[in-house]
Amino acid sequence: MTLKPPPLKDDCFALPAGTDWTPVDEALAVLRERLRPVTGVDTVALGDALDRVLARDVKAARSNPPLPNSAVDGYGMRHADVVNGPQTLPLVEGRSAAGQPFEGLLPPGYAVRILTGATLPRDVDTVILQEDVTTDGAEIAFHGPLKHGANTRKAGEDVKAGQVVLPAGRRLTPADLALLAATGVAQVEVREPLRVAVISTGDELAEPGQDARADQIYDANRPMLLGLIKRLGFVPVDMGRAPDNRLELKEFLDAAAERADLILTSGGASAGDEDHMAAILTETGSMTLWRMALKPGRPLALGVWDGTPVFGLPGNPVAAMVCTLIFACPAMGAMAGEGWKEPQALTVPAAFAKSKKPGRREYLRARLRHGKAEVFQSEGSGRISGLSWAEGLVELPDGAMDVTEGTLVTYYPYSAFGL
Repeated sequence: MTLKPPPLKDDCFALPAGTDWTPVDEALAVLRERLRPVTGVDTVALGDALDRVLARDVKAARSNPPLPNSAVDGYGMRHADVVNGPQTLPLVEGRSAAGQPFEGLLPPGYAVRILTGATLPRDVDTVILQEDVTTDGAEIAFHGPLKHGANTRKAGEDVKAGQVVLPAGRRLTPADLALLAATGVAQVEVREPLRVAVISTGDELAEPGQDARADQIYDANRPMLLGLIKRLGFVPVDMGRAPDNRLELKEFLDAAAERADLILTSGGASAGDEDHMAAILTETGSMTLWRMALKPGRPLALGVWDGTPVFGLPGNPVAAMVCTLIFACPAMGAMAGEGWKEPQALTVPAAFAKSKKPGRREYLRARLRHGKAEVFQSEGSGRISGLSWAEGLVELPDGAMDVTEGTLVTYYPYSAFGL
């Protein structure tokens, strides 16, 4: 039976009374404190676990390696039999190979042929590399001394049985699957994939490929957001475009709440006459309009619809992208059971100049070239081509800042957000 956590409370996004402009760090702190996993738990075979999020710590079922073995092709011996200078040792019949261990006892003063990965025969504690000996098949000749334990691997030197090998919240990689398999783990408890619905709003939108009136624009947000969700490892749920009609918009939200764990909307997030998304969420008593001290992307409407969190993003694609990366990405990770993941920033010299005023944090579309951060030629939030041109964002702090060529700035590659 799949266990489901209880839904988030309707007031989970509420800000303290009197809050007007919300600094980015304060908003992130509120989200981090109040969001938690909303997905159920399932058990899957290792072959189906790639990109799934662990719901429980995973312990090794057995040690790796399970027995002492050889790290090289060579000859095994007792270290007590090794002397300084040139010497010879007779060979016993047989050998130890991976999957075909030497079953006999090694008499004192003898050596045994051993191959990489093979279990060390009892009493063998040292291995000499085959390139360091000469042999006629009956004995070997080499120069001592040898370090005790040379070219051997101890049982459990990588992982010991019962040791936690991967923590809850980790999204499993191909390398993780190798580790789990090597330690005898055949199945794992994972979170069900987070389902994220996307709704575009606005009569001004037309579908790509359709004829558009002169007063319409093509919907760029929905393809962008659906692709971003998929790239992050979540399940995108395309709910289509809702018109500027409150009754129909409510129907869209009802359907999305049934099919998804989280809803992303774009457009209608501010407080204008046609900002129906914000108005509908306000009617339920669960909406908080966060006026972010952020450029681009000032309005961010947050609420809960029928137990499902709603992120009301700005309609401008550039602002929608920035708000998604800065706020929705870590929020989705937290709700998916990954925990709150902060993007890892790079500090690089600027290849641009800018005088920034205080009051808002700014994000510039940017990319690295020759070790420096270039920014898109225009800061206009309507320049969608800049999103495709860019490979990340330069973050400028809340306060004033004068940037000249060579000034160190904070740069987040898109990969830092999981893209």
